[in-house]
Amino acid sequence: MGASQLSVSRPLATEGFNPSAGAGSYERAWRALLAARAAPGAAEGVCIDGGGRLGADSQGCLLVREASGWAVGPGATEPEVALVDLYLPVVNASAARPLTVAHLGQSLDGYIATDSGDSYYVTGPENVAHLHRMRALCGAIVVGAETISLDNPRLTVRRVAGPNPMRVILDPRRRLGPDFRVFSDADTPTLLISADDRCEPEVTRHGCAEIVRIPAPAGRLALDRLLAELHGRGVFTIFVEGGGATVSHFLQADLLDRLQIAVAPLVTGHGRPGIRLVARHHLSECLRPGHRLFRMGGDMLFDCDLRSPASDSDAESGLARVY
Repeated sequence: MGASQLSVSRPLATEGFNPSAGAGSYERAWRALLAARAAPGAAEGVCIDGGGRLGADSQGCLLVREASGWAVGPGATEPEVALVDLYLPVVNASAARPLTVAHLGQSLDGYIATDSGDSYYVTGPENVAHLHRMRALCGAIVVGAETISLDNPRLTVRRVAGPNPMRVILDPRRRLGPDFRVFSDADTPTLLISADDRCEPEVTRHGCAEIVRIPAPAGRLALDRLLAELHGRGVFTIFVEGGGATVSHFLQADLLDRLQIAVAPLVTGHGRPGIRLVARHHLSECLRPGHRLFRMGGDMLFDCDLRSPASDSDAESGLARVY
């Protein structure tokens, strides 16, 4: 079944998930995915078992290296297959095939926070664990200044095993002070992205963060230049975690390869919107990407491939329970 189809053609996994520990059937699969992330140059035919060990023996093989990248191995159970399927596009990113993926969690009526900015948490613990998995698998996490100002997040990996990504904070107008967590700890390298006319050249640090200047025509950062900067630093998997304006700017600039939207069984009535793009007058002009559905506790995750349009067969849909 092609990437443009709305499906995961695997039977549903029904057991529960401990989002703080990565327990049960998911622990082996997660170890294998982390091992694959750490071995991008593995030879074709290499397998990874449930202990995260690389070898040529296919017995107990959860992941196998094929010509096109890592794939599900014969030793994966059905719950593990769903988890691996979700994250393989991230694991298989490379210098030759970089990936920029964004995620938003929103209510049924399309809001990512209340009017006051309260977003803790729109989605449930299973989707929050998913965010930490995405952080662990990606080389950099990107957020806007508004997210830092409202939430003061750490943007590190804590709910699952795995490395911290580089933190990339978009603050073109330099309105954030140095006391926010991302600037006051040294947990992981951090970049503060500023408009090139907002900072003197001799100013190179903002707390623990390195200042990087890029053009900002009309006051909006040139996001293609940002991606080029990150690729030049050897970062080829980039996770845009929020907020809504930041994700929308990447999407409007056609710089996202995948978009994940988790819809929670929540109605806020009003609040801060998620995706906002230039208005289209006809449905034929709207984005209708190929996508897969994953159940995460009470939330539904749409994993959209923005480089593959939906096909006529998308009416035949499948659903995988990941958590």
